[in-house]
Amino acid sequence: MKATQSPSWARIPNAIFGWFDERIGLTGMITALLHMEIPRSAHTYYLGGITMFFFMVQAATGILLSLYYQPTPEAAYDSILFIMNELNFGWLVRSVHAWGANLMIVFCILHMLRIIVQGAYKKPREVTWMVGMGLLFITLGFGFTGYLLPWDQRAYWATTVGTEIAAAVPFIGRNILEFLRGGADVSALTLSRFLGVHMLIMPASLIAFLTLHIIIIHKQGLADPKAREDE
Repeated sequence: MKATQSPSWARIPNAIFGWFDERIGLTGMITALLHMEIPRSAHTYYLGGITMFFFMVQAATGILLSLYYQPTPEAAYDSILFIMNELNFGWLVRSVHAWGANLMIVFCILHMLRIIVQGAYKKPREVTWMVGMGLLFITLGFGFTGYLLPWDQRAYWATTVGTEIAAAVPFIGRNILEFLRGGADVSALTLSRFLGVHMLIMPASLIAFLTLHIIIIHKQGLADPKAREDE
């Protein structure tokens, strides 16, 4: 009986993967990323993974919202009303985005607290800790820049107060305030600046820090709290 052969086009993906694998070792890289030993005593290791999951949720819902959001003072609030009241499932997407932002911050903070309590920031994992702190500040930056985008009274005055806090920095506070607002007052320039930071600079920074964070973790392995207690 003659064996059936798969059509030539069906073998193209395997051929492409094999070409790259032969040159840069894709199989080894994928294996290293997918396989990691989890200490039995690290009962809360999943907090970082949950934070990353919420980031992916934010990215997906944020892209959908950006298709209908209009970043101008005259149209921003009305576009939010359109998304919530007229667009099919728009209310769901925006609600998931809003709650996901809060949960991402919460789980990021819980993850950092777990690191402190279990002493996972100590030698030789100081660099991992510093990168993680960078991720925390970027996450908070996501929340701060995204809060203004609905352009309602609460968002406007929250941003006004938040940027005024930056003005309290000695010597350079006023410069920081004007840099954040794009001028002396919260205006259309502030809205466009916050949108650009929220959708471009923050995601790129978080992906860069997250990639470095994961690479270091895979290189060093997860800290074993039980082993730390026995030292």
